[in-house]
Amino acid sequence: MAHVLIIGGGVGGAATALLAARRGHTAELFERDTRAPGTALDRDFFGWRRPTVPQATQPHALLGAARNVLREELPDVHEEMLRLGARERHELDWFDVRPPARPGDEDLVMLQARRIVLESALATALRGEPGVVARYGQPVVGLIAADGRTGGGGDAPVRVTGLATQAGAYEGDLVVDAGGRRGGAERWLAAVGCRPGTVERHRTGLAYFCRWYRLPEGREEGPRRPWAVTGGSFAGCAVFPADNRVFAVTLFVHTGDGTRTALRDPAVFEAAARWFPPGEAWLALGAEPLSDVLATGSLDNRWSSPVDGRGPVAAGFVPVGDAITHTNPTLGQGTSLTLWAALRVARTAHEDPGSARFAADYHAWAVRTLKPWFDFQVVADGAIGERFATRAGRTGTAREVAALFDCALEDPEVMRARARVRHLADPPERAYANPEIRARVARWLAARPDYTPHESGPTRTEWEKLTAG
Repeated sequence: MAHVLIIGGGVGGAATALLAARRGHTAELFERDTRAPGTALDRDFFGWRRPTVPQATQPHALLGAARNVLREELPDVHEEMLRLGARERHELDWFDVRPPARPGDEDLVMLQARRIVLESALATALRGEPGVVARYGQPVVGLIAADGRTGGGGDAPVRVTGLATQAGAYEGDLVVDAGGRRGGAERWLAAVGCRPGTVERHRTGLAYFCRWYRLPEGREEGPRRPWAVTGGSFAGCAVFPADNRVFAVTLFVHTGDGTRTALRDPAVFEAAARWFPPGEAWLALGAEPLSDVLATGSLDNRWSSPVDGRGPVAAGFVPVGDAITHTNPTLGQGTSLTLWAALRVARTAHEDPGSARFAADYHAWAVRTLKPWFDFQVVADGAIGERFATRAGRTGTAREVAALFDCALEDPEVMRARARVRHLADPPERAYANPEIRARVARWLAARPDYTPHESGPTRTEWEKLTAG
């Protein structure tokens, strides 16, 4: 069995350590923060300053793909999340009466919780896992290679054999980078003689503003509808129900929109959110604000892998989570892709993890399994960003896509297909190419010859007036 060294103690690092240890490996986890998440959720979520994890206070949703990994591989973590207040919602509960169940419907359940709930549950499991040593307050400062710098010449990859912290050096069979998109892996790999890896980056052009609230005492759930993302040609709104009566309202606009800075004002933010059906439905319940308006900008979709045209640039080293694929939160894919990668590492860590073959196989798996969802995110964000940037409505192909989504709100079979894509159970080219689904959407459109995609929210004139104060 292998000894795995893990850079970063976030979701990806903690999950990799747990999954590896439960397959008989040993794991050492290195985290720059001096402590692990606790069970005082509000204190940690709202009061713990974590500048290297800016997404920690943004809304999260665990799709069916992530929930499946937890239930099948880490059931104690899943159960602890529920104990801490996470809630589950089935996509087909959109309808007043849930349609008859079909095989695969169990994949369409979302786990609603703040990120801190998942982190706390993982930390609890780590503390009780004998095969894991967690070293908090020990940030990684570099990598160790086979001969101190390089592992060979020509196309041969550098063999990474360990890592270094300010406290000393540590040797292992495999180093896993779970340090996120702001980690130092590219710099560390170059320092030990590696060729540059592959980086693909797409700016989204979107900025997010969110504020957290708690439902009034005695009210455990918000409105069943509307919960979906809604918007117009220049702005959108979504509500993210979470745990313990907490929810987030999110507004998103184009980064080039000059009105965006006004959304940092809580009064302006709430006034704008109430123009959209989800925002109005939830804010009308008299919820208590729990935070200021939290902004996130300069988002991108980034694919990064230690591989070039000649193959792996490093052996004994693989990335998981945002270190390999960082996706904009529009579709909520991040945690699912992270857990898939962590599980892949754990399942294969016994297969000569220090070899170039292991690195090549991992990269091939990532391209087959993770990259299609990254590409899907890029296309989706490109369409939203272009619409917001030009303030143009949906036309042509966009009209057909909107029809599929609107049809799904009325047709359970189309909703099921849409949900299978949303929860990463089926790729869109499979789910939406199904002849039955195409026929149902075509009939829906034929019955509405004057259909135009519905847009909600204020007009541009109204938006500029409210953001002007």
